[in-house]
Amino acid sequence: MVELENVPELVDPVLVAAFEGWNDAGEAASGVIQHLAATWGAAPIAELDPDDYYDFQVTRPIVELADGESRGITWPTTRLSWARLPSGRDVVLVHGIEPNMRWRAFCRELIGIMMELGVRNVVLLGALLADAPHTRPVPVTGASSDAGLVTTLNLEPTRYEGPTGILGVLQDACAKADLSTVSLWAAVPHYVAQPPSPKATLALLRRVEDVLDVTVPLGELPEEARAWENGVNELAEEDSEVAEYVRTLEEQKDATELPEASGDAIARDFERYLRRRDPN
Repeated sequence: MVELENVPELVDPVLVAAFEGWNDAGEAASGVIQHLAATWGAAPIAELDPDDYYDFQVTRPIVELADGESRGITWPTTRLSWARLPSGRDVVLVHGIEPNMRWRAFCRELIGIMMELGVRNVVLLGALLADAPHTRPVPVTGASSDAGLVTTLNLEPTRYEGPTGILGVLQDACAKADLSTVSLWAAVPHYVAQPPSPKATLALLRRVEDVLDVTVPLGELPEEARAWENGVNELAEEDSEVAEYVRTLEEQKDATELPEASGDAIARDFERYLRRRDPN
């Protein structure tokens, strides 16, 4: 069992997790964890033994220089950190790389840590490649062990069937452990899959705000998202086939967008605006 380092008794802790790899198109989901860790000053508390879950010929360790001289190795693994919010509630952040093997044992170990920390609520973040136009708001779908939570959060329920990644396996394991779990998935335009994808990261971050009922400083993310969209616009203008494809996606998106869904989105954005003006 992993030994936890310097962790006090946590207050109503919620765990937020993302995993690089198959579950993380454009590195949008892992980008949320990195943003939260930096914004909240999260302190590391544990990491899983990589020998148990990774094939190092597939997911190789990285050699890095420190101070331009000494060489060190960073092993692929899953790391946990902890932060206390201004409200007094605690958050556990999990930033991992999708394991190569022993997924069920991996989930059991993570859930064991959750139980030790007193976590009862889990938020899983993912991103997938989709036929979504980069010029429109990033769609975020959701699934939850609590049927009412998807409705409360006004999430578009996912209808995906097919192969799953570690997020799907972990969500199932959490549900069996009687943990309240919600997974949030951002749709990254498949024609601009190269990371980073700040617009998708921003969309997921706003949904995390909704789930946790907190206001997270956005830093440079809004500006980065605008710059990203402008950059893709310029690339599309240089290729008539891409430009026509984007217009087709826009027409399809606009034709299927429900007025009430747009109204809900406007209401959520207005509520966020009010919270940012008065964070207390």
